[in-house]
Amino acid sequence: MPAVPEKLTQAERLAAVEEAFRSLPERYLGADPEFDATFHVRLCDIGHSWEVRCTSTTARVRKGATNRVPDVTIASDSDTWLRLRAGEFSGVEAFERRLLSVRGNLDYAVAFEGMFRLPNGRPPLLQVHELHVGRHRVSTLTMGQGPDVLLLHGLGSTRASLFETAAALSHRYRVHAPDLPGFGASSKPALGAYNAGWFADIMLGAMDELDISSAHVVGNSMGGRVAIELGLVAPERVRSLVALCPAVAWIRRGLHPLVRLLRPEFGLLPHGFRRSTVATQFWSMFYDRDAVDPAVGELMVDEFRRIYHSAGARYAFLSSARNIYLEAPFGDRGFYPRLAELQPPALFVWGSHDRLVPHAFSRHVRKWLPSAEQLTIDACGHVPQVEHPEETHGLLLDFFARNERRRLVPAASAGVGGVEAA
Repeated sequence: MPAVPEKLTQAERLAAVEEAFRSLPERYLGADPEFDATFHVRLCDIGHSWEVRCTSTTARVRKGATNRVPDVTIASDSDTWLRLRAGEFSGVEAFERRLLSVRGNLDYAVAFEGMFRLPNGRPPLLQVHELHVGRHRVSTLTMGQGPDVLLLHGLGSTRASLFETAAALSHRYRVHAPDLPGFGASSKPALGAYNAGWFADIMLGAMDELDISSAHVVGNSMGGRVAIELGLVAPERVRSLVALCPAVAWIRRGLHPLVRLLRPEFGLLPHGFRRSTVATQFWSMFYDRDAVDPAVGELMVDEFRRIYHSAGARYAFLSSARNIYLEAPFGDRGFYPRLAELQPPALFVWGSHDRLVPHAFSRHVRKWLPSAEQLTIDACGHVPQVEHPEETHGLLLDFFARNERRRLVPAASAGVGGVEAA
C-alpha cells in the first residue's frame, strides 16, 4: 500500500478508513485460545467510531458503538489511522507522538496492532509475544530491527514506562520490552522469589526463547538492579548495560527489622489503594510534573490500580519491594562487593532530584566499580526516560554505538595477523 496521500477529500478519507476496517478480518493473525476483547476506535476528525471484537480465531468489525462495554477505547484521527494501516509508523510511536490516546486495558491496546498483517502480507511493525519460560509466562513487546536491546521496567510499573524508549531505539535496534513476572501482563506466581537473581534467571530464559545471544540491557529502578544481575551472572549475554536510577542496596536501613516483619502474604488479602494515593505516589517520582503529559500520567495510575486488583500482583509488588530494601550492601555476597565483579561496559544515570534513589549513591558505585561511566541529569526525578526522554535516549544511543565500535575493533584486528588491538 503506498503512503497515504496528504490531501484527501472528506469522502475519500472516510472511504479509505472504512476499507481499512473492512479488511481487518482477513488480515487477522489470531490470538491465544481464550482471548476475547472488544476494542472501540474513535476517529474524532471524521466523527465516526468502530467496534472490533477479537477472539482466538476471528476479528469482527462493526461500525458504530454497541451495548458491549469495550476493554479498550482508542481515540485518534483518520490520517494517523491510515498511516498506521500503511505501516508508516507503529502504534507505540503514535502514542509517543500523542497522535492517539488510550483508555482501558493498556496491554490489549498495545497488542491490537500486532494482531493484523500490514498491506501486501507484511508482518506488523510490533508484536507482543507470550513466552513460556519454565512454569512462567512472560509477555514481551518486540519492535524494530538490528542488534538486540532488552528494556526492564521498575517496581510497580510495566513495560509501558519504556514505550517511548522502545519507539526511539527501534529505528536502529530490535527492542524487547517485557513485563517482568509478577507485573503487567506476565504471570504472577504465588511462589516466586521476586529478587534480582530470580528475575535475571527468567530474563535469560526469555532471551533464549527470543533467540537473543546477547543484548544491550537497560533497566530503570528495580529493572536497573535486574540488569546489573544479568551482567554479573551472564556477562557474555550483555553487550553493554545502562542502569537508570537503579535500585542499588541501601547503606542505612533503619527500618530493617520492621520490613522483615511485613510479610508479602498480606498481599493475598483483598485490598487496594485510593486513586488519589496512587496518583500522589506516581507524581512524586518526577521533579517537574509539567514535563509529563497529564493524560499519560492518568493512564499509568489507572493501569497500576487495574493490575494491583490481582492478588498475585499485590504479592509480587510487596515481595519485590521487601527484597530491594533487605538486600545486604556488604559482606561476602553483598551487593557492592559483587558489583566490583561486573564485566560488561556499564553506564549509571542518576536524577539530580530523585527522592527514591538519591544520586549520592553514585559515590558507592564509583568506589566499587570505578570503570563504570556515571552522569546525573539535572532537574530530574526517578524516571529519566519519561521526564527527560530526548536526553536519556541520546545517552543510550551514544553509549550503545560506542560499545558496538569497541566490539568491532578487536574483531577486525584479530582478522589481520590474528593479533587483537591493545
